[in-house]
Amino acid sequence: MVKVTIVKTGYIATTTLIDALLDERASRENVSVRVVSSGCKMDKDEAEAAAKLATQVPTDLYVVISPNAGLPGPSIVREVLKETGKPIIIVSDEPSRKKAKQLGEEEGIGYLVLYGDPMIGAKRPFLDPVEMALFNADAIRVLSVTGVFRLVHSEIDRVIEEIEQGKEPELPMIVVNKTRALEYSGLKNPYARAKAMAAFEAARKVADLDVEGCFKTQEASNYIPIVAAAHELMRAAAMLCDEAREIEKANDSVERLVHFRDGTLKRKTELLGKFE
Repeated sequence: MVKVTIVKTGYIATTTLIDALLDERASRENVSVRVVSSGCKMDKDEAEAAAKLATQVPTDLYVVISPNAGLPGPSIVREVLKETGKPIIIVSDEPSRKKAKQLGEEEGIGYLVLYGDPMIGAKRPFLDPVEMALFNADAIRVLSVTGVFRLVHSEIDRVIEEIEQGKEPELPMIVVNKTRALEYSGLKNPYARAKAMAAFEAARKVADLDVEGCFKTQEASNYIPIVAAAHELMRAAAMLCDEAREIEKANDSVERLVHFRDGTLKRKTELLGKFE
C-alpha cells in the first residue's frame, strides 16, 4: 500500500477535492491518504506547523497544494518536507508557473500548475462564507468538465503506481493550459469542447479581474464591482461547462474513468455500457 500525505496550506478550488479525486468511492486497497492542513491561513508559522505535522506521518509521497507556490508559506512547507527525502509534487495556480519550473529544474520537485483555478475575490465588503463557497463550487465545475481534475488524479495515480512497483517515480512537471486540460476532458462533441475551452479561458480572466480588484484598485466603490464581475464570470464559465456536459449526455458519450480496488483505472462511455 502506497502512503500519500497531502499538505494543504491556503486554498485554491482544487484543494477542496484533491484527496477525494484519488479514491472517489473509498474502495482502493493500494493507497492510503492522509491530509494535513493549515486551513485558509498560509503564513510562515501556520504553514511550517502543518509541514512539521506532515513529517510525522509515514508516507511515500507528499502532495503540497497551495496558491502561489513562491510565497513564503508554501516555500517553507517544501523546505521542511525536503528533509524527509521523499518525493514531492506541488499543485498550485497560475502565478506559480515560474517558481514551479525552477523547482523542477533545480530540485527535482514535481509540479502541476493549474491555469484554470483562479484567485477568489477576497475583499471584506464582498466576500462572505457563502460567496466563497459558491465561487469554489463554480470553479470546481470548470475544473471537472475541462479535464483539469482528470489530469491531476491521472498524474498522481501514475506516480503512485510507479512507487508501488518499486520504481523511482517520474514526477510530473506540467503546466495545465487549455490544450493540456482538454486532452483529458473526454469530451467528444466539438461544440462541447468549444464550450469547455471558452469556460477555461473565462476562468483565467477571472483571476486577472480578482488581482485587479484585490491588489490594484483603491476605494470600495471601485474594487467591489470588479470582484463582483469576476465572480459573475466564474458563474458564466460554470454554466458553459454544464452545457458542454449536457451535450455529452445527449450523445450518451460521457466518459467515466473509475478507480478499481487495485488502483487501476477502467473507462466506459455509454451510461449502460460496460467497462473497456
